[in-house]
Amino acid sequence: MVRTRFAPSPTGYLHIGGARTALFNWLFARHHRGSFILRIEDTDVERSTEEATQAILDAMEWLGLKWDEGPYFQSKRLHLYREHVERLLERGLAYRCYCTPEELEERRKRALEEGRPPRYDGRCRDRKDRPDLPHAIRFKVPRNGATIVRDLIKGTVSFDHSEIEDLVILRSDGMPTYNLCVVVDDALMGITHVIRGDDHLNNTPKQILLYEAFGYKVPEFAHVPMILGPDRTRLSKRHGATSVTAYREMGYLPEAMVNYLVRLGWSYGDQEIFSVEELIEKFSLENVGRSSAVFNPEKLLWLNAHYIKEKDDRELAELLVPFLEKRGYRARGDERLPKIVKTLKERAKTLEEMAEMADFYFAEEIEYDEEARKRFLTPERLEIFDALIEGLSGLEEFTEKGIEGVFRRIMEEKGLKLGKLAQPVRVAVTGRTVSPGIFETLEALGKERTIKRLKKARDLLKEATL
Repeated sequence: MVRTRFAPSPTGYLHIGGARTALFNWLFARHHRGSFILRIEDTDVERSTEEATQAILDAMEWLGLKWDEGPYFQSKRLHLYREHVERLLERGLAYRCYCTPEELEERRKRALEEGRPPRYDGRCRDRKDRPDLPHAIRFKVPRNGATIVRDLIKGTVSFDHSEIEDLVILRSDGMPTYNLCVVVDDALMGITHVIRGDDHLNNTPKQILLYEAFGYKVPEFAHVPMILGPDRTRLSKRHGATSVTAYREMGYLPEAMVNYLVRLGWSYGDQEIFSVEELIEKFSLENVGRSSAVFNPEKLLWLNAHYIKEKDDRELAELLVPFLEKRGYRARGDERLPKIVKTLKERAKTLEEMAEMADFYFAEEIEYDEEARKRFLTPERLEIFDALIEGLSGLEEFTEKGIEGVFRRIMEEKGLKLGKLAQPVRVAVTGRTVSPGIFETLEALGKERTIKRLKKARDLLKEATL
């Protein structure tokens, strides 16, 4: 059975690149009816935090990437790594290295000055004395031959052993290193496919050698090209938001983020919009490109606007509540919310933008745009406002249909076109000249607030006639 994994380090929020890696692993497992495992690689004690771990878990859940096993924590598996190190020592496949960090740095500098690769020279490789002295443990890389990586995306890549130094697998402080931990974990967890960023490709031959040294089956590897910013350099904070959490807080929908991330490097014909069910059905590594994908914020925004339009009004209303509360409004439980959302969803690109557009629905007092007030709230419209207030006050059911009926009657009586009536009302109830359709806006605003704001505008007009 196919078993994939996602193994983030909890040193910060879940990066866009990490989220895409998780998504590819999740889709591959789901496509093959396999298992998706979550593992937290927290052996970097100084930088790993519980807050970052929780942020990663929250981001995964928000994206809908449910894991089948885990999360496993490497910090709770240290005994397994140390046992494996002992196995290698006993078989002569690893050795104690007594070189101090200062000595290693000095040799590295000298090698660079002399134009040589700054690799460890193996001087402790055959040393057997003084195991009581401080030391790290290094794995013996074969000095001859090469390791072939048959990558499912990159193709066949050869790594000459003469180019690979004897890697540290246990530091002098007793902590295991990445390459050892990942091999032990993937082997013991039965991982069949390792799908990860191509920045790990150079680690792969080292890991294959470790698999072989332990006698474990080597999994299939698939290295996904990195994500670049618009300037074609590696995606970083200088390009804007780079974490899943940041986009969630800006009001992006998880459906949009998943759809966008999967299309960063994967394609299926010319199709742009995919449901999760379609992605599971169609996803394959054969359609993952070999070239780096360029992150396009405008494309993500377009997708988000699409999913906002497609979202059920009541569900969208629930999602909007935190963004309204952030603006100081008590929106939870407001029965008007689904109607309000319906008036705004065609224009809003994010939930944050929608909450900003919704200000006039919730503000106790609205401010008039000065130009709009001068143009549309003029004394000659006083009679119209009186008629509207009377007509709308008499409605038993404050619906679009009923509101439109009142407008049509006044338009007929006064010989007016809709624009002559709608624009003054729009300014009176929203403070501006642009809003959703006037009938749906008034219904969403509610009878009480509509009448109150019309009366305020009427009183302003009366004062202007005095």
